[in-house]
Amino acid sequence: MPVQRLNHAVLYVRDTARSVAFYADVLGFRTVVELPNGAGAFLQAPGSSNDHDLAVFAIGAGAGDSPAGRSTVGLYHLAWEVDTLGELAAVGQKLQAAGALVGASDHGSTKALYAQDPDGLEFEVCWLLPADLLGEDTAMRTAPLDLDAEIARYGADTPGGIGVSVSA
Repeated sequence: MPVQRLNHAVLYVRDTARSVAFYADVLGFRTVVELPNGAGAFLQAPGSSNDHDLAVFAIGAGAGDSPAGRSTVGLYHLAWEVDTLGELAAVGQKLQAAGALVGASDHGSTKALYAQDPDGLEFEVCWLLPADLLGEDTAMRTAPLDLDAEIARYGADTPGGIGVSVSA
């Protein structure tokens, strides 16, 4: 049976309440289950039909930073998709205000913002071009993202990922 999509991710964090507040404030996740004594929480992304999209489990304030990608193998980041470039811009403003935004890239068919949560775990928020807008000028690359220029080109409200990650 082939894999269809990512259902959820699980993160070990220092402080459940701090992580829940971050993902709620910045990405709009809502808590669906909170474990006793701050042990963990299950969160759902806005518009998701999953029972949860992200689980966080506290391992304590003394936990070290993840060395993944620096001195050990490990997961680099997760990527969450938004529906429009307008939504990507709004998330970018929230990430910037939270001091979490660490990068922005134009990957041709994908426009991406990179951020770190309070524990330094990196994630991506992206918008994918709809299939009918893909062409030679949207081939895979990594270049600086000019979000205002992309909004001028594609519109702030153009639904992304149609025919790519979302059924046509």
